[in-house]
Amino acid sequence: MKDIKKIFRNLENKLKQTSWFEDDWEIYNRGAYLQLYKINWHNHNQGGIHFETFIEGPEIKQKAFPVCMHAEEDSPSQSEFIEKFLELEGDRIQSWKGYQTVGKGYSICQKTLPLNFKNLEQRLFEEFNRLRQLEAGIEQVMSKL
Repeated sequence: MKDIKKIFRNLENKLKQTSWFEDDWEIYNRGAYLQLYKINWHNHNQGGIHFETFIEGPEIKQKAFPVCMHAEEDSPSQSEFIEKFLELEGDRIQSWKGYQTVGKGYSICQKTLPLNFKNLEQRLFEEFNRLRQLEAGIEQVMSKL
């Protein structure tokens, strides 16, 4: 079994080295759990808008794990944000292979990946780069609420 925490540390470092990662981006890394978000997304307690993945006990057992976008309880106008955001970006998200829009509770979209350690860090990096493309849509909807 590979060291998942090391993979997540490497992923964090790789994200921080991208051309788009600037001072307003943040990463919350708790070992086998990682969130990527912008400072103004109300995620200072990990309960706002963020992109997230985790590989913990249940995911290891199922040999699959999620990569997702959430707007949790700290998100102002949470249900309205999710509804408006999916109106704006839903088609784009659904065009991405394996992604499903959810729109229930705090879950906006999710892709489930097989837990295969081959190129795991690179696959996660690609998924976070894909989700990061939703930044402008997030900002647009937030500015209207």
